[in-house]
Amino acid sequence: MNRTISLLDVGVIAVYLAGTTLLGLWVGRRQRDAKDYFVAGRDIPWWAVMFSVVASETSALTFISIPGLAYATNLGFLQIAAGYILGRIVVAFTLLPRYYEGELVTAYALLEKRFGLATRRYTSIVFMVTRGLADSVRVFATAIPIALILEGVVSRRFVMPTAVLILGTLTILYTYRGGMRAVVWTEILQACVYIIGGIAALVLLGQKVPGGWATITSLGAEAGKLRVLDFYGGFDRAHTVFAGLLGGGFLAMASHGADQLIVQRLLSSRSLRDARMAIIGSGIVVFCQFTLFLFVGIGLWALYAGRAFPGPDSVFPTFIIEEMPHGLVGLLLAAILAATMSTHSGAINSLAAAATHDIYLPLTGRSADDPNTLRVGKLFALGWGVVLTGGALLFPQNTQTPVVVVALSIASFTYGGLLGGFFLGIFWPRARQRDAILGMSIGIAIMGLVVFAKQLSPTFPVLAPLGQIAWPWYVLIGTSITLLVGVAASLVAPSRGAPASQRS
Repeated sequence: MNRTISLLDVGVIAVYLAGTTLLGLWVGRRQRDAKDYFVAGRDIPWWAVMFSVVASETSALTFISIPGLAYATNLGFLQIAAGYILGRIVVAFTLLPRYYEGELVTAYALLEKRFGLATRRYTSIVFMVTRGLADSVRVFATAIPIALILEGVVSRRFVMPTAVLILGTLTILYTYRGGMRAVVWTEILQACVYIIGGIAALVLLGQKVPGGWATITSLGAEAGKLRVLDFYGGFDRAHTVFAGLLGGGFLAMASHGADQLIVQRLLSSRSLRDARMAIIGSGIVVFCQFTLFLFVGIGLWALYAGRAFPGPDSVFPTFIIEEMPHGLVGLLLAAILAATMSTHSGAINSLAAAATHDIYLPLTGRSADDPNTLRVGKLFALGWGVVLTGGALLFPQNTQTPVVVVALSIASFTYGGLLGGFFLGIFWPRARQRDAILGMSIGIAIMGLVVFAKQLSPTFPVLAPLGQIAWPWYVLIGTSITLLVGVAASLVAPSRGAPASQRS
Protein backbone atom coordinates (compact mmCIF):
# COMPACT_ATOMS: atom_id res chain seq x y z
CA MET A 1 0.00 0.00 0.00
CA ASN A 2 1.30 3.45 -0.86
CA ARG A 3 1.11 5.45 2.33
CA THR A 4 3.50 8.18 1.27
CA ILE A 5 2.22 11.62 2.18
CA SER A 6 3.60 14.39 -0.01
CA LEU A 7 4.86 17.75 1.15
CA LEU A 8 1.75 19.24 -0.46
CA ASP A 9 -0.46 17.09 1.78
CA VAL A 10 1.56 18.04 4.85
CA GLY A 11 1.29 21.69 3.88
CA VAL A 12 -2.49 21.47 3.40
CA ILE A 13 -2.89 19.79 6.80
CA ALA A 14 -0.72 22.38 8.52
CA VAL A 15 -2.47 25.35 6.91
CA TYR A 16 -5.91 23.93 7.60
CA LEU A 17 -5.21 23.15 11.26
CA ALA A 18 -3.57 26.53 11.79
CA GLY A 19 -6.48 28.35 10.11
CA THR A 20 -9.10 26.45 12.09
CA THR A 21 -7.29 27.07 15.36
CA LEU A 22 -6.86 30.79 14.65
CA LEU A 23 -10.55 31.05 13.71
CA GLY A 24 -11.52 29.40 17.00
CA LEU A 25 -9.29 31.68 19.03
CA TRP A 26 -10.51 34.77 17.19
CA VAL A 27 -14.27 34.18 17.52
CA GLY A 28 -13.87 33.13 21.17
CA ARG A 29 -11.55 35.94 22.18
CA ARG A 30 -14.08 37.98 24.19
CA GLN A 31 -15.23 35.65 26.93
CA ARG A 32 -16.64 37.75 29.73
CA ASP A 33 -18.01 35.08 32.05
CA ALA A 34 -18.94 31.41 32.38
CA LYS A 35 -22.22 31.91 30.49
CA ASP A 36 -20.32 33.30 27.53
CA TYR A 37 -17.83 30.41 27.72
CA PHE A 38 -20.44 27.64 27.91
CA VAL A 39 -23.44 28.91 25.85
CA ALA A 40 -21.86 31.72 23.77
CA GLY A 41 -24.05 34.41 25.38
CA ARG A 42 -27.12 32.83 23.70
CA ASP A 43 -26.37 34.76 20.52
CA ILE A 44 -25.76 32.11 17.81
CA PRO A 45 -28.08 32.16 14.73
CA TRP A 46 -30.22 29.06 14.17
CA TRP A 47 -28.49 27.91 10.99
CA ALA A 48 -25.10 28.01 12.73
CA VAL A 49 -26.46 25.97 15.65
CA MET A 50 -27.98 23.51 13.15
CA PHE A 51 -24.66 22.83 11.41
CA SER A 52 -22.89 22.69 14.78
CA VAL A 53 -25.33 19.98 15.93
CA VAL A 54 -24.75 18.06 12.69
CA ALA A 55 -20.97 18.29 13.01
CA SER A 56 -20.92 17.38 16.69
CA GLU A 57 -22.87 14.14 16.27
CA THR A 58 -21.58 12.87 12.94
CA SER A 59 -18.19 14.31 12.07
CA ALA A 60 -15.45 11.68 12.20
CA LEU A 61 -17.77 8.78 12.97
CA THR A 62 -19.74 9.56 9.82
CA PHE A 63 -16.67 10.18 7.73
CA ILE A 64 -14.83 7.02 8.76
CA SER A 65 -17.33 4.50 10.04
CA ILE A 66 -20.50 4.95 7.96
CA PRO A 67 -18.76 4.09 4.66
CA GLY A 68 -17.33 1.03 6.40
CA LEU A 69 -20.81 0.09 7.59
CA ALA A 70 -22.20 0.21 4.04
CA TYR A 71 -19.13 -1.70 2.80
CA ALA A 72 -19.99 -4.53 5.21
CA THR A 73 -23.80 -4.40 4.93
CA ASN A 74 -26.13 -2.18 2.85
CA LEU A 75 -28.14 1.09 3.04
CA GLY A 76 -30.31 -0.12 5.93
CA PHE A 77 -28.83 2.46 8.31
CA LEU A 78 -31.07 5.06 6.61
CA GLN A 79 -34.02 3.57 8.50
CA ILE A 80 -32.38 4.71 11.74
CA ALA A 81 -31.63 8.13 10.21
CA ALA A 82 -35.35 8.52 9.45
CA GLY A 83 -36.09 7.78 13.11
CA TYR A 84 -33.62 10.51 14.07
CA ILE A 85 -35.84 13.10 12.35
CA LEU A 86 -38.95 11.91 14.22
CA GLY A 87 -37.14 12.00 17.56
CA ARG A 88 -35.94 15.55 16.98
CA ILE A 89 -39.48 16.74 16.25
CA VAL A 90 -40.66 15.31 19.58
CA VAL A 91 -37.83 17.06 21.46
CA ALA A 92 -38.58 20.36 19.71
CA PHE A 93 -42.11 20.45 21.11
CA THR A 94 -41.71 18.73 24.49
CA LEU A 95 -38.32 19.41 26.09
CA LEU A 96 -37.08 22.56 24.33
CA PRO A 97 -39.92 24.80 25.62
CA ARG A 98 -39.04 23.81 29.18
CA TYR A 99 -35.35 24.54 28.67
CA TYR A 100 -36.20 28.03 27.49
CA GLU A 101 -38.41 28.81 30.50
CA GLY A 102 -35.32 29.74 32.52
CA GLU A 103 -31.71 30.81 32.06
CA LEU A 104 -30.37 27.25 32.03
CA VAL A 105 -26.82 26.30 31.09
CA THR A 106 -27.15 22.52 31.48
CA ALA A 107 -29.97 20.13 30.61
CA TYR A 108 -29.96 18.71 34.12
CA ALA A 109 -30.85 22.02 35.76
CA LEU A 110 -34.36 21.33 34.45
CA LEU A 111 -34.53 18.18 36.58
CA GLU A 112 -33.51 20.16 39.65
CA LYS A 113 -36.47 22.48 39.10
CA ARG A 114 -38.82 19.50 38.86
CA PHE A 115 -37.38 17.02 41.38
CA GLY A 116 -34.51 18.52 43.39
CA LEU A 117 -30.74 19.00 43.50
CA ALA A 118 -29.93 15.30 44.06
CA THR A 119 -31.60 14.37 40.77
CA ARG A 120 -29.61 17.01 38.94
CA ARG A 121 -26.34 15.74 40.37
CA TYR A 122 -27.23 12.12 39.65
CA THR A 123 -28.14 12.69 35.99
CA SER A 124 -25.16 14.97 35.41
CA ILE A 125 -22.77 12.32 36.72
CA VAL A 126 -24.41 9.68 34.50
CA PHE A 127 -23.98 12.01 31.53
CA MET A 128 -20.33 12.65 32.32
CA VAL A 129 -19.49 8.95 32.59
CA THR A 130 -21.35 8.09 29.37
CA ARG A 131 -19.98 11.00 27.37
CA GLY A 132 -16.49 10.30 28.61
CA LEU A 133 -16.62 6.72 27.32
CA ALA A 134 -18.33 7.58 24.01
CA ASP A 135 -15.99 10.44 23.14
CA SER A 136 -12.92 8.39 23.95
CA VAL A 137 -14.14 6.15 21.11
CA ARG A 138 -14.49 9.22 18.87
CA VAL A 139 -10.88 10.19 19.49
CA PHE A 140 -9.79 6.63 18.66
CA ALA A 141 -11.84 6.69 15.43
CA THR A 142 -10.14 9.83 14.20
CA ALA A 143 -6.70 8.47 15.07
CA ILE A 144 -7.16 5.67 12.50
CA PRO A 145 -6.19 7.70 9.39
CA ILE A 146 -3.43 9.47 11.32
CA ALA A 147 -2.07 6.04 12.26
CA LEU A 148 -1.99 5.08 8.57
CA ILE A 149 0.21 8.11 7.91
CA LEU A 150 2.53 7.32 10.79
CA GLU A 151 3.09 3.67 9.80
CA GLY A 152 6.67 3.34 8.66
CA VAL A 153 7.65 6.43 10.66
CA VAL A 154 6.68 5.13 14.11
CA SER A 155 7.03 1.55 15.37
CA ARG A 156 3.84 -0.42 14.56
CA ARG A 157 3.28 -1.08 18.25
CA PHE A 158 3.15 2.63 19.02
CA VAL A 159 1.33 3.88 15.91
CA MET A 160 -2.17 4.18 17.41
CA PRO A 161 -1.04 5.51 20.82
CA THR A 162 1.06 8.15 19.08
CA ALA A 163 -1.85 9.17 16.83
CA VAL A 164 -4.21 9.38 19.82
CA LEU A 165 -1.77 11.49 21.83
CA ILE A 166 -1.21 13.91 18.94
CA LEU A 167 -4.94 14.34 18.41
CA GLY A 168 -5.74 14.58 22.13
CA THR A 169 -3.02 17.12 22.89
CA LEU A 170 -4.02 19.43 20.05
CA THR A 171 -7.67 19.22 21.09
CA ILE A 172 -6.93 20.08 24.72
CA LEU A 173 -4.92 23.14 23.69
CA TYR A 174 -7.66 24.25 21.30
CA THR A 175 -10.54 23.72 23.73
CA TYR A 176 -9.04 25.37 26.77
CA ARG A 177 -9.13 28.76 25.06
CA GLY A 178 -12.00 28.38 22.60
CA GLY A 179 -15.30 28.21 24.48
CA MET A 180 -18.67 27.33 22.91
CA ARG A 181 -18.61 30.23 20.46
CA ALA A 182 -15.37 28.94 18.96
CA VAL A 183 -16.70 25.37 18.91
CA VAL A 184 -19.82 26.33 16.94
CA TRP A 185 -18.16 28.47 14.28
CA THR A 186 -15.24 26.14 13.64
CA GLU A 187 -17.64 23.20 13.33
CA ILE A 188 -19.46 25.00 10.52
CA LEU A 189 -16.22 25.30 8.55
CA GLN A 190 -15.27 21.70 9.24
CA ALA A 191 -18.71 20.30 8.36
CA CYS A 192 -18.51 22.01 4.97
CA VAL A 193 -15.03 20.63 4.34
CA TYR A 194 -15.83 16.99 5.10
CA ILE A 195 -19.08 17.12 3.11
CA ILE A 196 -17.06 18.43 0.18
CA GLY A 197 -14.64 15.57 0.85
CA GLY A 198 -17.47 13.05 0.69
CA ILE A 199 -18.68 14.45 -2.63
CA ALA A 200 -15.11 14.37 -3.96
CA ALA A 201 -14.87 10.71 -2.94
CA LEU A 202 -18.10 9.92 -4.83
CA VAL A 203 -16.74 11.56 -7.98
CA LEU A 204 -13.37 9.83 -7.70
CA LEU A 205 -14.98 6.42 -7.11
CA GLY A 206 -17.02 6.93 -10.27
CA GLN A 207 -13.77 7.47 -12.16
CA LYS A 208 -11.91 4.55 -10.57
CA VAL A 209 -14.57 1.87 -11.16
CA PRO A 210 -14.90 0.89 -14.87
CA GLY A 211 -18.31 2.02 -16.05
CA GLY A 212 -18.64 4.56 -13.24
CA TRP A 213 -21.64 4.81 -11.00
CA ALA A 214 -23.84 2.92 -13.45
CA THR A 215 -21.68 -0.14 -12.83
CA ILE A 216 -21.46 0.50 -9.08
CA THR A 217 -25.23 0.73 -8.65
CA SER A 218 -25.81 -2.27 -10.90
CA LEU A 219 -23.37 -4.44 -8.96
CA GLY A 220 -24.75 -3.11 -5.67
CA ALA A 221 -28.33 -3.90 -6.66
CA GLU A 222 -27.40 -7.47 -7.65
CA ALA A 223 -25.63 -8.02 -4.33
CA GLY A 224 -28.41 -6.44 -2.24
CA LYS A 225 -26.18 -3.53 -1.19
CA LEU A 226 -28.82 -0.94 -2.15
CA ARG A 227 -31.50 -2.41 0.10
CA VAL A 228 -32.96 0.19 2.46
CA LEU A 229 -36.18 -1.21 3.96
CA ASP A 230 -36.34 -4.31 6.14
CA PHE A 231 -39.73 -5.08 7.72
CA TYR A 232 -38.40 -7.84 9.96
CA GLY A 233 -40.29 -7.69 13.28
CA GLY A 234 -37.72 -9.17 15.68
CA PHE A 235 -35.46 -7.37 18.12
CA ASP A 236 -32.18 -8.96 17.03
CA ARG A 237 -31.53 -6.84 13.91
CA ALA A 238 -30.37 -3.25 14.10
CA HIS A 239 -31.31 -1.99 10.64
CA THR A 240 -35.05 -2.60 10.28
CA VAL A 241 -38.00 -0.26 9.79
CA PHE A 242 -39.27 -0.82 13.33
CA ALA A 243 -35.85 -0.59 14.99
CA GLY A 244 -35.08 2.49 12.90
CA LEU A 245 -38.26 4.50 13.42
CA LEU A 246 -38.89 3.50 17.05
CA GLY A 247 -35.38 2.79 18.28
CA GLY A 248 -33.78 5.57 16.23
CA GLY A 249 -36.51 7.98 17.27
CA PHE A 250 -35.98 7.31 20.98
CA LEU A 251 -32.22 7.49 20.55
CA ALA A 252 -32.59 10.95 18.98
CA MET A 253 -34.95 12.06 21.77
CA ALA A 254 -32.32 11.09 24.32
CA SER A 255 -29.26 12.39 22.47
CA HIS A 256 -30.88 15.71 21.56
CA GLY A 257 -33.10 16.19 24.57
CA ALA A 258 -31.22 14.68 27.51
CA ASP A 259 -27.55 14.85 26.47
CA GLN A 260 -25.69 18.00 27.48
CA LEU A 261 -23.46 17.80 24.39
CA ILE A 262 -26.37 18.71 22.09
CA VAL A 263 -28.63 20.58 24.52
CA GLN A 264 -25.82 23.03 25.27
CA ARG A 265 -25.65 23.96 21.59
CA LEU A 266 -29.43 24.43 21.41
CA LEU A 267 -29.27 26.66 24.49
CA SER A 268 -26.83 28.86 22.55
CA SER A 269 -29.65 29.81 20.15
CA ARG A 270 -31.25 33.23 20.33
CA SER A 271 -34.78 31.96 20.97
CA LEU A 272 -36.96 28.88 21.30
CA ARG A 273 -38.08 29.28 17.68
CA ASP A 274 -34.46 29.32 16.52
CA ALA A 275 -33.65 26.26 18.60
CA ARG A 276 -36.58 24.36 17.08
CA MET A 277 -35.50 25.25 13.55
CA ALA A 278 -31.95 24.17 14.35
CA ILE A 279 -32.84 20.76 15.81
CA ILE A 280 -35.40 19.76 13.15
CA GLY A 281 -33.22 21.07 10.33
CA SER A 282 -30.26 19.10 11.68
CA GLY A 283 -32.24 15.87 11.32
CA ILE A 284 -32.83 16.51 7.63
CA VAL A 285 -29.18 17.43 7.02
CA VAL A 286 -28.00 14.33 8.90
CA PHE A 287 -30.24 12.09 6.77
CA CYS A 288 -28.73 13.55 3.58
CA GLN A 289 -25.24 13.24 5.02
CA PHE A 290 -25.72 9.59 5.96
CA THR A 291 -26.97 8.94 2.41
CA LEU A 292 -23.83 10.52 0.98
CA PHE A 293 -21.39 8.50 3.07
CA LEU A 294 -23.31 5.24 2.74
CA PHE A 295 -23.01 5.55 -1.02
CA VAL A 296 -19.30 6.19 -0.59
CA GLY A 297 -19.20 2.80 1.16
CA ILE A 298 -21.06 1.14 -1.71
CA GLY A 299 -18.56 2.63 -4.15
CA LEU A 300 -15.66 1.35 -2.05
CA TRP A 301 -17.22 -2.13 -2.03
CA ALA A 302 -17.35 -2.11 -5.83
CA LEU A 303 -13.80 -0.76 -6.16
CA TYR A 304 -12.22 -3.29 -3.78
CA ALA A 305 -14.54 -6.17 -4.84
CA GLY A 306 -15.47 -6.75 -1.22
CA ARG A 307 -11.92 -7.60 -0.13
CA ALA A 308 -11.26 -8.18 3.58
CA PHE A 309 -9.83 -5.38 5.72
CA PRO A 310 -8.55 -5.43 9.33
CA GLY A 311 -11.84 -3.75 10.26
CA PRO A 312 -14.67 -1.84 8.55
CA ASP A 313 -13.30 1.48 9.78
CA SER A 314 -10.05 0.95 7.86
CA VAL A 315 -11.70 0.88 4.41
CA PHE A 316 -12.24 4.59 3.69
CA PRO A 317 -8.95 5.79 5.27
CA THR A 318 -7.15 3.21 3.14
CA PHE A 319 -8.86 4.56 0.01
CA ILE A 320 -7.88 8.11 0.93
CA ILE A 321 -4.22 7.16 1.30
CA GLU A 322 -4.07 4.80 -1.71
CA GLU A 323 -6.25 6.39 -4.35
CA MET A 324 -6.79 10.10 -3.80
CA PRO A 325 -4.50 12.67 -5.46
CA HIS A 326 -2.01 14.62 -3.38
CA GLY A 327 -3.46 17.80 -1.99
CA LEU A 328 -6.91 16.27 -1.71
CA VAL A 329 -5.42 13.60 0.56
CA GLY A 330 -4.11 16.32 2.82
CA LEU A 331 -7.42 18.17 2.82
CA LEU A 332 -9.46 15.08 3.70
CA LEU A 333 -7.07 13.96 6.42
CA ALA A 334 -7.10 17.48 7.85
CA ALA A 335 -10.90 17.50 7.69
CA ILE A 336 -11.13 14.21 9.58
CA LEU A 337 -8.66 15.39 12.19
CA ALA A 338 -10.05 18.88 12.61
CA ALA A 339 -13.71 17.83 12.55
CA THR A 340 -13.24 15.49 15.46
CA MET A 341 -11.03 17.98 17.24
CA SER A 342 -13.99 20.32 17.09
CA THR A 343 -16.50 17.64 18.06
CA HIS A 344 -14.18 16.50 20.81
CA SER A 345 -13.73 20.06 22.02
CA GLY A 346 -17.51 20.42 22.17
CA ALA A 347 -17.68 17.29 24.33
CA ILE A 348 -14.98 18.64 26.63
CA ASN A 349 -16.84 21.96 26.87
CA SER A 350 -20.14 20.26 27.71
CA LEU A 351 -18.49 18.01 30.29
CA ALA A 352 -16.85 21.03 31.87
CA ALA A 353 -20.21 22.85 31.91
CA ALA A 354 -21.88 19.93 33.68
CA ALA A 355 -19.06 19.62 36.21
CA THR A 356 -19.09 23.36 36.87
CA HIS A 357 -22.83 24.11 37.02
CA ASP A 358 -24.21 20.79 38.26
CA ILE A 359 -21.51 19.79 40.75
CA TYR A 360 -19.10 22.61 41.61
CA LEU A 361 -21.47 25.58 41.99
CA PRO A 362 -24.12 23.78 44.11
CA LEU A 363 -21.39 22.37 46.40
CA THR A 364 -19.58 25.68 46.88
CA GLY A 365 -22.60 27.98 46.86
CA ARG A 366 -20.86 30.28 44.38
CA SER A 367 -22.72 32.18 41.69
CA ALA A 368 -22.40 31.48 37.98
CA ASP A 369 -21.57 35.19 37.58
CA ASP A 370 -18.59 34.91 39.94
CA PRO A 371 -15.42 35.76 37.95
CA ASN A 372 -13.78 32.69 39.50
CA THR A 373 -16.34 30.40 37.83
CA LEU A 374 -14.86 30.98 34.37
CA ARG A 375 -11.41 29.98 35.61
CA VAL A 376 -12.77 26.84 37.29
CA GLY A 377 -14.70 25.94 34.14
CA LYS A 378 -11.53 26.12 32.06
CA LEU A 379 -9.70 23.90 34.55
CA PHE A 380 -12.48 21.34 34.28
CA ALA A 381 -12.13 21.50 30.49
CA LEU A 382 -8.41 20.81 30.80
CA GLY A 383 -9.03 17.86 33.11
CA TRP A 384 -11.69 16.29 30.90
CA GLY A 385 -9.44 16.61 27.86
CA VAL A 386 -6.79 14.52 29.62
CA VAL A 387 -9.39 11.93 30.72
CA LEU A 388 -10.85 11.48 27.22
CA THR A 389 -7.43 11.14 25.61
CA GLY A 390 -6.47 8.53 28.20
CA GLY A 391 -9.70 6.65 27.51
CA ALA A 392 -8.95 6.54 23.78
CA LEU A 393 -5.59 4.90 24.51
CA LEU A 394 -7.44 2.00 26.20
CA PHE A 395 -9.74 1.24 23.24
CA PRO A 396 -8.88 -2.12 21.56
CA GLN A 397 -7.28 -1.92 18.11
CA ASN A 398 -8.47 -3.79 14.99
CA THR A 399 -11.98 -4.38 16.33
CA GLN A 400 -14.33 -5.91 13.75
CA THR A 401 -17.24 -3.81 15.03
CA PRO A 402 -17.65 -0.42 13.27
CA VAL A 403 -16.67 2.34 15.69
CA VAL A 404 -19.95 4.17 15.04
CA VAL A 405 -21.83 1.15 16.42
CA VAL A 406 -19.57 1.03 19.48
CA ALA A 407 -20.11 4.72 20.21
CA LEU A 408 -23.89 4.55 19.75
CA SER A 409 -24.10 1.42 21.90
CA ILE A 410 -22.24 3.14 24.73
CA ALA A 411 -24.53 6.15 24.51
CA SER A 412 -27.64 3.97 24.35
CA PHE A 413 -26.57 2.23 27.56
CA THR A 414 -27.62 5.17 29.77
CA TYR A 415 -29.70 7.30 27.41
CA GLY A 416 -32.89 5.38 28.25
CA GLY A 417 -32.56 6.10 31.95
CA LEU A 418 -31.91 9.80 31.35
CA LEU A 419 -34.76 10.23 28.87
CA GLY A 420 -37.08 8.28 31.15
CA GLY A 421 -36.25 10.66 33.99
CA PHE A 422 -37.15 13.68 31.88
CA PHE A 423 -40.39 12.12 30.65
CA LEU A 424 -41.31 11.06 34.18
CA GLY A 425 -41.02 14.67 35.30
CA ILE A 426 -43.03 16.00 32.36
CA PHE A 427 -45.85 13.48 32.07
CA TRP A 428 -46.32 12.13 35.64
CA PRO A 429 -47.01 14.93 38.17
CA ARG A 430 -47.16 12.48 41.09
CA ALA A 431 -43.49 11.48 40.68
CA ARG A 432 -41.01 12.81 43.23
CA GLN A 433 -37.24 12.83 43.49
CA ARG A 434 -36.92 9.34 45.01
CA ASP A 435 -39.15 7.90 42.26
CA ALA A 436 -37.04 9.50 39.53
CA ILE A 437 -33.68 8.37 40.92
CA LEU A 438 -35.01 4.86 41.62
CA GLY A 439 -36.48 4.57 38.12
CA MET A 440 -33.31 5.79 36.41
CA SER A 441 -31.06 3.59 38.55
CA ILE A 442 -33.02 0.41 37.83
CA GLY A 443 -33.39 1.30 34.15
CA ILE A 444 -29.63 1.84 33.74
CA ALA A 445 -28.81 -1.30 35.76
CA ILE A 446 -31.06 -3.50 33.63
CA MET A 447 -29.64 -1.98 30.45
CA GLY A 448 -26.19 -2.85 31.77
CA LEU A 449 -27.27 -6.49 31.76
CA VAL A 450 -28.65 -6.12 28.23
CA VAL A 451 -25.52 -4.44 26.85
CA PHE A 452 -23.14 -6.96 28.43
CA ALA A 453 -25.41 -10.00 28.08
CA LYS A 454 -23.24 -11.59 25.37
CA GLN A 455 -20.17 -11.42 27.60
CA LEU A 456 -22.07 -12.65 30.66
CA SER A 457 -24.15 -15.40 29.00
CA PRO A 458 -21.44 -18.13 29.19
CA THR A 459 -21.55 -17.74 32.99
CA PHE A 460 -25.25 -16.87 33.23
CA PRO A 461 -27.06 -18.67 30.36
CA VAL A 462 -30.37 -17.06 31.35
CA LEU A 463 -29.04 -13.77 29.92
CA ALA A 464 -28.46 -15.21 26.43
CA PRO A 465 -31.79 -13.94 24.98
CA LEU A 466 -30.95 -10.40 26.11
CA GLY A 467 -27.70 -10.57 24.17
CA GLN A 468 -29.68 -10.89 20.94
CA ILE A 469 -31.31 -7.46 21.31
CA ALA A 470 -29.95 -4.99 18.73
CA TRP A 471 -28.56 -1.65 19.95
CA PRO A 472 -31.27 0.66 18.46
CA TRP A 473 -33.77 -0.80 20.94
CA TYR A 474 -31.67 0.06 23.99
CA VAL A 475 -33.02 3.58 24.57
CA LEU A 476 -36.67 2.58 24.10
CA ILE A 477 -36.29 -0.32 26.54
CA GLY A 478 -34.38 1.77 29.08
CA THR A 479 -36.91 4.60 28.88
CA SER A 480 -39.84 2.21 29.33
CA ILE A 481 -38.27 0.53 32.36
CA THR A 482 -37.46 3.89 33.97
CA LEU A 483 -40.99 5.17 33.46
CA LEU A 484 -42.62 1.97 34.73
CA VAL A 485 -40.46 1.84 37.87
CA GLY A 486 -40.88 5.55 38.55
CA VAL A 487 -44.66 5.45 38.13
CA ALA A 488 -44.95 2.31 40.26
CA ALA A 489 -42.81 3.82 43.01
CA SER A 490 -44.94 6.96 43.08
CA LEU A 491 -48.13 4.90 43.39
CA VAL A 492 -46.99 2.67 46.24
CA ALA A 493 -45.24 5.40 48.24
CA PRO A 494 -47.23 7.74 50.49
CA SER A 495 -47.77 11.32 49.35
CA ARG A 496 -44.77 13.45 50.20
CA GLY A 497 -46.10 16.93 49.52
CA ALA A 498 -45.62 19.19 46.56
CA PRO A 499 -42.95 18.63 43.91
CA ALA A 500 -39.62 20.42 44.34
CA SER A 501 -40.61 22.94 41.65
CA GLN A 502 -43.62 24.03 43.69
CA ARG A 503 -41.91 24.40 47.08
CA SER A 504 -40.59 27.73 48.18
